[in-house]
Formats: sequence, structure tokens, C-alpha cells
Amino acid sequence: MARTATSLEVLRTEPLGPHMIRVVLGGDELARFPDTGYTDRYVKLLFTPPGVEYPEPFDVEAIRRELPREQWPRIRTYTVRRLDHDAGELTIDFVHHGDSGVAGPWAAAARPGDLLRRLGPGGAYAPNPAADWHLLVGDDAALPAIGAALERLPAGATALAVLQVDGPADHQDWHTAADVRATWLHRADLRATGDVGEAAATQLLDAVAALEFPVGDVHAFVHGEAAAVRGLRRHLLGDRGVPRDALSVSGYWRRGRDEDGFRADKAAERAAEQTGDGAAAAAVRGGAEGR
Repeated sequence: MARTATSLEVLRTEPLGPHMIRVVLGGDELARFPDTGYTDRYVKLLFTPPGVEYPEPFDVEAIRRELPREQWPRIRTYTVRRLDHDAGELTIDFVHHGDSGVAGPWAAAARPGDLLRRLGPGGAYAPNPAADWHLLVGDDAALPAIGAALERLPAGATALAVLQVDGPADHQDWHTAADVRATWLHRADLRATGDVGEAAATQLLDAVAALEFPVGDVHAFVHGEAAAVRGLRRHLLGDRGVPRDALSVSGYWRRGRDEDGFRADKAAERAAEQTGDGAAAAAVRGGAEGR
């Protein structure tokens, strides 16, 4: 991912439901955004801490060298929902749960003319046109990438989508030529169980396990909360026999951790695995997932 930050300007915003806000961005520097072939292309968005001002030209590396850590930009990773260079627009959908967090409150308060700096893009997945069918599984955080993938699929393609949101008001529609069979799951149905987080992971796994898979080779995209994704990975690789190279799978977030903490957890896991300390890696994973 490129380390040079560029600026985007808010053009407009719109609610997509009670828990998601669409922000359409543009500006002169959008022309520098590469139109990669990935449908999960992501950017690192840079949010300025309250009361901090940065000198121009904006230089991330200089800020990190010269300012204390608490004044560094807060970095949050978001999927590009849509890029339209002809219209001069880049769309990002933000999950919003009130005043908590960094990016969601920013999106709720964003107004035309506001600036947002970004690094990137990165990305690694796009639907394989050679696959016989497609499986897409995720929660709210994965909806933008799943929506972009479904809209990329051509007429005649088949896709099963399993999508977990808070309730029916959070459902989304897509403009796709493919045959898409969507299963929507609601966390609101789980609140009587007590630990919604653990129940949500089970809800997703049970729904995927209950699917009747079409005949043929699948290309799967499975992203969302780390614990849920881990169980789905085991199921698809072990129980369903999906080849590893036909599976794009990753945790986008972890219960009880913001992105800074999640990145630290993943770095610790990688370090433990590289030294062969599997028990330490498991301890890092297990200790970070409770609220």
C-alpha cells in the first residue's frame, strides 16, 4: 500500500439504514486513485485527534518522527464501495453505532467540503470468473466488499450470500446481473441469549453449515469479526473441503478491540507463529475477544 497520503473532499452523505452511512468523496486528488481490479480494495483513512493541527504539506512519516504518539492520526481501514472516475466519485460506507469509535462519528458529522486523508489502496480479492459459483459471508463490516463483488458478477453467475446485520432495517439491495440467493441474519434475535458476540459467531456458522452448496467449484469470500471468521474457515476447509486457494478469509475486526488494538494483536500473533510459539499465539487470540 502506498504510504503517500492524499486528500479527498466530501461531496455528499446519505444514510443506508440505522447503522450505516454512505459518504461520497471526490476532489482533485481522486485522479491519483488507481482503479485496481479488486472488489475488496481498501484504504487507510487518517483522522486527526481533537485539538491537533498538522503542518502542510501533510507528511505521515514526519508526523511520526516529530510528534508524540497521542498526536498521530488515528488510522482506520475501510473498503471502497464504489469508484467512478468518470463521475469523479469514490464511495465509502461507514458502520455507525452512535458516539463510540472514530470513523463512525466522523461520517455522521461529515458535511460537503470536509476533507479526509487516505493511504492506499490495497486489496487481494475479486470474484474468479472461472468458478462455478460464489459464496460470500460476512457481517456489517464486510457488506461494502460483498456488495462490490456481487455487482461485479455477470449474468449467469450464481452466488450464495450470508449476511449478518442488526435487524431488517439494515438490509441492503444490490444492482447485479447474477443469480444471488441472500440469507439475512439478525443479531437482534440473539439479545435474549446474553452474550450476543459469541451467539453471533454461532449464528453465522450455523447458517453456512445449513446451506446446500451448488455443484461445482466455489470461490468464497468470508470476512468479518475474527472469532466468527475463524470458525467459518475451519468449517469450509475441513467440513466442506474448499481448497485454500479458493477461499479469501480474514478477520476485519475483533470484539472488544478497536483497530489499533486489533493490529497489535495480529502483529503479536504473527510474531508468535514465526517463532513457533503456537500456544502464545492462541493466548493472544483468546484474550482479546471478550467485551
